[in-house]
Amino acid sequence: MKSLLTVVTTLLLALAITPAQAESMSAEGQWRTIDDETGEAKSLVRVWVEDGELQGQIVELLNPSEPNPVCSECKGSRKDQPIEGMTFLWGLERDGDEWDGGRILDPSNGKEYSAKAKVIENGTKLEVRGFLGFALIGRTQVWERVE
Repeated sequence: MKSLLTVVTTLLLALAITPAQAESMSAEGQWRTIDDETGEAKSLVRVWVEDGELQGQIVELLNPSEPNPVCSECKGSRKDQPIEGMTFLWGLERDGDEWDGGRILDPSNGKEYSAKAKVIENGTKLEVRGFLGFALIGRTQVWERVE
């Protein structure tokens, strides 16, 4: 009887923990971007899934060099638009544990890159890679989840 109670309790705990772990391993949420060159926090972004695609929007720039900066180097509909509120990550589709096949915009220079992302360190960080052509040639940033 005691061992049956132990088994049932263990199963119930396992079921209770699984949804919480799954949620923390989601790429969706709010993240603090960290500049890969300076190591400084750069912005707060919101990441969500819409129609099966991972997207990201800049919520707030931390310590911008000027008030209300715009993407003066961007092309098309983003040209001269405010950086805060801009969707800068789009089109990533789930591929196993990763998101791949999308695009990311660097609003500091207006350039777009191929992008992929992966949740790491038990959901506390998001590894985001922007690259040209091959994933081997590019830059990686590790963003921190904001609770």
